[in-house]
Amino acid sequence: MKNILFIALSVLIVISLYFKVKNSTIKLFKKNKKISNFKKSLLSKEFNIRKIYLRNDERINLNPDINIKVGIYDKDYEIINKTNLHRARLAKFKKSKFNGEFIYLDNDDNVYKIIKGVKKYL
Repeated sequence: MKNILFIALSVLIVISLYFKVKNSTIKLFKKNKKISNFKKSLLSKEFNIRKIYLRNDERINLNPDINIKVGIYDKDYEIINKTNLHRARLAKFKKSKFNGEFIYLDNDDNVYKIIKGVKKYL
């Protein structure tokens, strides 16, 4: 009788320890999975491509003499990005080259371009 109680009690203890260990390893596995997904995203080709585009946008934003060309085949998000870069350069430098023409911003926030030495307000 004592042997049966001892065996039953030890089986219950082993089962409870098994479930505790199983739950704790599942939690650790989830954390490691999140970390591994983060590492994969940093090492992916898409991330590197986005990083290159961000560096190019930063380079364009720092120099108002670089031409920003908007073509008819550009996608909507590309056009929005290019016009936002143009507006940022106008606000910062008071001039920006857009589609091959310099566009200026005066002190009253009026936008103009110079054609044959004459200011033409837009």
